[in-house]
This record gives sequence, C-alpha cells and structure tokens, in this order.
Amino acid sequence: MMTKELIVEKIIAFLIEDFEVEEEVLEPGANLKDTIGLDSLDFVDLVVAVESNFGVKLVGEDFVNVVTLNDFYNLIQNKLD
Repeated sequence: MMTKELIVEKIIAFLIEDFEVEEEVLEPGANLKDTIGLDSLDFVDLVVAVESNFGVKLVGEDFVNVVTLNDFYNLIQNKLD
C-alpha cells in the first residue's frame, strides 16, 4: 500500500515537471482550476499522468467532488486502497 506522503510527493513531482506548475502554489487547499490553473485539456493529461504513475484509471465522474489538491490526493489514495 502506498502512503499518502508518497502519493503527494509523486503528484507534486509530475505537476511541477509535466504541467510546469510553480511549487509555491501546490498547497493542499489549492484549487485545481483557479489556483493551479488546470483546464479541461490539462485534466485529460492528468488522467494519463495518474495512470502512468500509479497504474490507476480515472474517469470523469471521479472528478465530480475534486476541487482542491487535497481532494485529488484523497481520490488517488482511495483508488489505490
């Protein structure tokens, strides 16, 4: 089982590398759209990044309640459990 800390580390790493997000904005309460600046195309890329990093498939419905980065961490953790 992957710890939440490891999940957070991996997500932050690919957001910085692949999405060119500034590390300073990657707070748990950061809004994925407003604060981090992800648009609908970025979410498609995010699904691909999650699949390659965690081996988890995400669908649109998975993001219904995902607003903040912490929500996203919890989504991945729940998919892995």
